[in-house]
Amino acid sequence: MKAQGGGKNEKIDLRQRTKDFALRVIRMFASLPKNAVAEILGRQVLRSGTAVGANYREAFRARSKAEFISKCGDSLRELEESAYWLELLVDAGIVASEQLSLLLQECDELIAIFVAITKHNKQKLPPSHDHPKSASRIRKARRFFTS
Repeated sequence: MKAQGGGKNEKIDLRQRTKDFALRVIRMFASLPKNAVAEILGRQVLRSGTAVGANYREAFRARSKAEFISKCGDSLRELEESAYWLELLVDAGIVASEQLSLLLQECDELIAIFVAITKHNKQKLPPSHDHPKSASRIRKARRFFTS
């Protein structure tokens, strides 16, 4: 599933998929036991799990390739954090692993998608030293150090 450079339907699919992930996280949070540890861990995964789609929506409307990559990177970080909190919920014995297996699987699949999107789009960026402002700074630095 491509996000940049693919068809419009592919972009919408990932936006919907990240929204569906957020909705699943919300439902999981609502079903957690009512105790302090479950609430603390649940709020963490609720925040990170719902941020994935929000960041991708921002990426979808990015003004530049660099901004798109940055926002996809934010989504990736939120997914990694979500996986961590979900694993803690299981490892702490708060939720049975069977109950979170599909949510963790979706999290892992989304991580793989965002890794691929980020790598693919980074390859399309020109090297940073070719950027006009970077080249100007390099020339100024060379003049400074050779004077």
